[in-house]
Amino acid sequence: MTSRIAVVLVIIAALAGAWWLLQILGMPPNLSPDALATWLQSQGAAGPMLLMLLMLIAVVVGPIPTLPVSATAGLAFGILPGTAIAATGAVIGALAAFWIARFLGREAICKRFPDNPVLAKDGSQRFLTIAILLMRLIPVFSFALISYAAGVTAIRAWRFAVATLLGMLPMTVVFAGLGNTFRLNPMLTVLAGAAILAAMVWLPWSISRRPGSRLARWLKLNQ
Repeated sequence: MTSRIAVVLVIIAALAGAWWLLQILGMPPNLSPDALATWLQSQGAAGPMLLMLLMLIAVVVGPIPTLPVSATAGLAFGILPGTAIAATGAVIGALAAFWIARFLGREAICKRFPDNPVLAKDGSQRFLTIAILLMRLIPVFSFALISYAAGVTAIRAWRFAVATLLGMLPMTVVFAGLGNTFRLNPMLTVLAGAAILAAMVWLPWSISRRPGSRLARWLKLNQ
């Protein structure tokens, strides 16, 4: 456990250092897409890497909204390059949050819910993959909190990464193309994340009580 905490502390220290670097380089304090795009374009060849770094921090730290960063990507670098840069940073950040939660909370969750078909070691990979994919398609949910919530479930890391990438791409393309954004209330994103985790725990448990149902067999919740 000590080694896991050390790994998490290293990640946190690296993120703090990255944020300090962005401040040193003159990142605009208001984080508006227009201001960020102008700043990134002034950074030359380092601009795409700085945008990717900003997206990574937004995902891991949360509840900083990621959609303004996607809009910035489109404004600064164009729709397709911007989408690729934003998506890469988001997936890396999501995996970082995923592994932080897995290192620190997975064992405790398994002990608390040993028979839950999603949280157990042999939990339903199909159900979890579909759940992550669908939640990524709905941008009102906190990107960071979904990642942390997924980390304490049984989903495999590669499935989580694929579902995250496929689910986030449509809205990332839209916002990169529009160069637009909206603001979310931080408290609402926290409540949404809590509701997501509760649903991921309760729904499969409820379905598994009827193992003979067609939905349970398809989701393999009774295995």
